[in-house]
Amino acid sequence: MNQKNISNDPEDYRRIEKAIQFLETHYKSQPTLERIAESVHLSKFHFNRLFKKWAGVTPTQFMQFLTLEYTKSKLVESRSLLDTSLDAGLSGTSRLHDLFVSFEAMTPGEYKQMGAGLDIQYGYGTSPFGECLVATTRRGICHLGFVQKEGRMKALSQLKIGWPEANFINNTGQSIEIINKIFKIEPAKMSRPFHLHLKGTNFQVNVWRALLSIPEGKVVSYQDIAVYMGRPTAFRAVANAIAINPIGYLIPCHRVIAKSGATHQYRWGSSRKKAIIGYEAAKTS
Repeated sequence: MNQKNISNDPEDYRRIEKAIQFLETHYKSQPTLERIAESVHLSKFHFNRLFKKWAGVTPTQFMQFLTLEYTKSKLVESRSLLDTSLDAGLSGTSRLHDLFVSFEAMTPGEYKQMGAGLDIQYGYGTSPFGECLVATTRRGICHLGFVQKEGRMKALSQLKIGWPEANFINNTGQSIEIINKIFKIEPAKMSRPFHLHLKGTNFQVNVWRALLSIPEGKVVSYQDIAVYMGRPTAFRAVANAIAINPIGYLIPCHRVIAKSGATHQYRWGSSRKKAIIGYEAAKTS
């Protein structure tokens, strides 16, 4: 799929998300393309064109990427990749991602300060998955999340909870530039990686590091990540760390699903998680 043709129109994504929500509710009745299109108030021809513009595939092909049969097969496939990575010293599958994402964690002293003396610049921009809020310190991106139906102020207030002592500065221009680079430029063409500045416990940071080992278009279970980390019984703690991942998309928590193959439990909504998984599957199929 040619990324230059990706639609970042917020209205396009809202319709895609609404269609996915319709399918979540009505999948048992196997609705036709015409019925799905009606749910977003479009003709089936217009809806088909919109979907192909956004995902690069037809709605029918996209929905196949979200079936239990597909996700289960990807779980098996990705688990074997992680096994290979373990044999290679925990680095085999993550090398491509290392080319465009690097990060550092705050020290324990910095963590305790809760952002005191820290300037955080933030702003909003559009992506193929709706409006984003991004925040940066002088050391890198510290937050990337999606604005939900509660609106911008709710998204900003949730960001501030994690950094109660920081000084927040609105910098729309820089934020739009960062978001455009994340969602519009192919990783292979990046001149330097995105650098992330993470605030978390050692365990949380190690979980987020492990997520970088999941290739695009693949999915793994929470248990797989726990095994990968050498903590096979800690899958609940792993799930909790994944649930509070502060940097969506770049740290791909959306690629972790239930061992049953079900795609749910996402900080920014299950429909958005399905949209990202299907979108990446379309790009790599």
